[in-house]
Amino acid sequence: MKRRARSLRERVALLGERRIGRVKLSQLQAFLGLIVVFILACIFSPVRRGEMIFLDAGNLTDILRQVSEKGILSVGMTFVILAGGIDLSVGSVLAFAATLSSVMLMRGGYGTPETVLAVLAAGLLIGAVNALVITKGRIQSFIVTLAMMSGARGLARLVSGGSGVEIGYGADGAPESFAVLGGKLGEFVPVPALIFLATVAIAWVVLNKTRFGRYVHATGSNETATRLSGVSVGWVKFGVFSICSLLAALAGIIHCAQLEQGNPNDGVAYELDAIAAVVIGGTTLSGGTGTVVGTLVGTLIIGIINNILGLNNVDANVQLLLKGIIIVGAVLLQRRG
Repeated sequence: MKRRARSLRERVALLGERRIGRVKLSQLQAFLGLIVVFILACIFSPVRRGEMIFLDAGNLTDILRQVSEKGILSVGMTFVILAGGIDLSVGSVLAFAATLSSVMLMRGGYGTPETVLAVLAAGLLIGAVNALVITKGRIQSFIVTLAMMSGARGLARLVSGGSGVEIGYGADGAPESFAVLGGKLGEFVPVPALIFLATVAIAWVVLNKTRFGRYVHATGSNETATRLSGVSVGWVKFGVFSICSLLAALAGIIHCAQLEQGNPNDGVAYELDAIAAVVIGGTTLSGGTGTVVGTLVGTLIIGIINNILGLNNVDANVQLLLKGIIIVGAVLLQRRG
């Protein structure tokens, strides 16, 4: 019996390693897609004073700044989808984190370190609750996180009194150190972009160089076989959902620092962008296969699309429709690949 369990565990570990090291056609398509989208953005870019607005240094900086918070959401979503789940609550968790940050800074008089740690802890707790209900209640992650989508936004309204809270700096306002989280290094390097890249790097190490990462891939590939091998699938799910909500809280902090406010109505449909970035990056919705580098590429694709549509004043509802079409198209390409 022990020999059989050991054999199963070795097979699961091997499966995880194969999944991690494998570059699928869908991921290569993501890199090609980034090039194509960039070229199309140049073609359809409005022109001002004989120059393409899209290629303006300020606009490219804005793209990096704008994709950062959604990119961090997408990294967290990658963990969940790789493990065979889905998290629809990330946009609401972001709104809750941004609102809680602004309330603590402006109404509570807390400093930057205390605020950041408290908000991250709150995000971690939300993820733990999601995971606990999913694993112990044996309820689909779609249902649980759909409920948390409503619950987290309700918490944001309770914390703020139902309205947004603006951040001001100075003697009676928030500490200047908080503004750094949404600022720039020099003229063209957004701090949020650096935080996003650091998040991607850490996630890559976790998913590619740790036992937990192998178990995440294995759980998404074949949960039953992974459980029979002796791996605690429940703890794997606890880990991925906790990471996802933790990163959603981090994105909320950055969101608050960039916009200088927290609002319970922020983050609507952000989960759609996060899922789209993950799927476009080559991670399969069924779980088990994908990379966080692919998610980085997918995030840039979504960011460029959003930017060029905005520059051309395309209606926001049309943008949502296009994102839905992009997700379906990416899934179809994965199946063909």
